[in-house]
Amino acid sequence: MKPAFFVLWLACAWLLPERAGAQLFRLPTANHALLEPNGGEKFFVGTVGKPWTSGMFGCVRSEGWHMHEGLDIKCLQRDKKGEPIDPVMATADGTVAYFSNQPALSNYGRYVVLRHHIEGIEIYSLYAHLREIRADLKIGQSVSGGERIATMGRSTNTRQGISKDRAHVHFELDLLLNERFASWYKTAFADQRNDHGNWNGQNLAGLDAREILLQQAAAGGKFSLRQCIQNQPELCRVLVPGRRLGWLQRYPTLARRNPLTEREGIAAYEIALNFNGVPFQVTPRAGSETKGRNGPRLLSVNEGEYEQHHCRRLVARRAGHWELTPTGSRLLELLTY
Repeated sequence: MKPAFFVLWLACAWLLPERAGAQLFRLPTANHALLEPNGGEKFFVGTVGKPWTSGMFGCVRSEGWHMHEGLDIKCLQRDKKGEPIDPVMATADGTVAYFSNQPALSNYGRYVVLRHHIEGIEIYSLYAHLREIRADLKIGQSVSGGERIATMGRSTNTRQGISKDRAHVHFELDLLLNERFASWYKTAFADQRNDHGNWNGQNLAGLDAREILLQQAAAGGKFSLRQCIQNQPELCRVLVPGRRLGWLQRYPTLARRNPLTEREGIAAYEIALNFNGVPFQVTPRAGSETKGRNGPRLLSVNEGEYEQHHCRRLVARRAGHWELTPTGSRLLELLTY
């Protein structure tokens, strides 16, 4: 894409209308306790020996140092052997992006990924630990919100496994970090296997599905997914050099206009990241704004947000100043690959 056209494209993307009105997302099972007052204990499944809150999204495990990118939703129905049989349903209209019927190849066990287009945003839903995937499901197939796609289970490749009493579906709402992930991974981790290509969980940046569902319920038809993403609490802000950013090819509505770059051209991008590393706001920057510095650099850190949500370890304070960690630097490598 030529620079001049790219600037015009960014400007047009900024003007895309919001979508409001119809319900965007449905709960993926018949368990709707999330929407009930104090319904968390009936909705979430916690990890072994931990409270139900450890089944929520965020820094909820290992004393706040381990990230959990989905919602672990408790089953409501079991067969005579005590195995879960709850239908798992598409959270919204979309298409089948990927599924894996080989539980030994992932912590997700059997899982399905659906692609949805909402308000100009390509968002993905993921359903994991499935007992079985609907037999006629095919890649590229259209599905409707509420349509059954699988059956809840407890499949996984983890050593501890998932006991019957903890049977659940792990549900995520994600943005895709890079469509060239498989190639990047082969370069960055040459000695490691990647059995799922671009649908490796490391390429799916999770949003808090609980917050999205609750905000949607409270908005009464006026919910905007784009606004929800753009209003994420900011952990840090970074600057990455370059005239092109693949992330904006997929998510142009998350760009902010900068009249200076429309006159001078783009030299770099300023990216706001939430605590899970989701780039929720991107501003193109001109050369006159970047002071000619090369390489990615950390611009600012929200210390209050870091204190509450530090489990992804994207930044760290060393010798009295903040810097990107190897994890943070690797995220930027992936975004700009």
